[in-house]
Amino acid sequence: MSERRVAGVELGGTKIIAVVAEGRTILARQQWPTGDDAAAVLGLVAAWLRQKQIEQAFEALGIASFGPLCLDRKSAEYGRILATPKPGWSGADVVGTLGGGLGLPVGWDTDVAGAACAEGQWGASVDCEVHVYLTIGTGIGGGVVIGGKPLHGALHPEIGHVRVRRAVGDRFAGICPFHGDCLEGLASGPAIAARAGQPAHAVPPDDPVWGLVVNEIAELMHMLILTISPQRIVIGGGVGYGQIHLLPRIRAATAACLQSYLPDHSIADFQQLIVHPTLGHEAGVFGAIALAQSLLGEKLL
Repeated sequence: MSERRVAGVELGGTKIIAVVAEGRTILARQQWPTGDDAAAVLGLVAAWLRQKQIEQAFEALGIASFGPLCLDRKSAEYGRILATPKPGWSGADVVGTLGGGLGLPVGWDTDVAGAACAEGQWGASVDCEVHVYLTIGTGIGGGVVIGGKPLHGALHPEIGHVRVRRAVGDRFAGICPFHGDCLEGLASGPAIAARAGQPAHAVPPDDPVWGLVVNEIAELMHMLILTISPQRIVIGGGVGYGQIHLLPRIRAATAACLQSYLPDHSIADFQQLIVHPTLGHEAGVFGAIALAQSLLGEKLL
């Protein structure tokens, strides 16, 4: 029996990708810059989805978006982006705009929760009961999956906005408009650019700024390991996945940060615990597909 057809939308800080897929096979794909005019770009995506529903009749829509998001179906704000550092997107009615008029079930979660689910189904976190997907790019966010389901509570994990110990003498104020020197304000792509005076992708591997970033990310690894005991932490995003020199340094810094506190976490163990996404830069897209499939019983999240 053929796999059922779904649509997915990955809404990221710099670009939006929409797809129609059967299983992991993508049948159609379109991309738009996210920009600062939420209503305008969401209108374009909605029009594309309506056209594809006519041409390639899909049965469900999954939306994996940057946050923070309202995931509480009882709330009047359900389906909207909450107060976000991304200009023009606070309050954007994503589910209403993209799902309205389709007459189909809509799966709605953070982009990192979707990516975590996708890695759990098809990638680096297969067979892990507790695992994390962390993206380090335009922003920093993390999705936590426990027992096959994304972790939700009063909201959803906002890992990028935790505060970490700073290196002695580091006076960088941070760029987060809400918290200044939270992790996102210190180690996201724009924060690295502000520190280094050039785009993050152009900063050479031996620049001292990377040492600060590595130590700050290791502080987060320390917290995650000691609080939720994950079997896998997948690090993606334009910085996390794009700067290949960072991963071994993050592993070593995490081991140093833990100071041999946990006997089951040796240097060798960190090579299996902290990894890059098997699905690469497509983890978010497949996350949106996974959210849609879960509504049809194709995958259990």
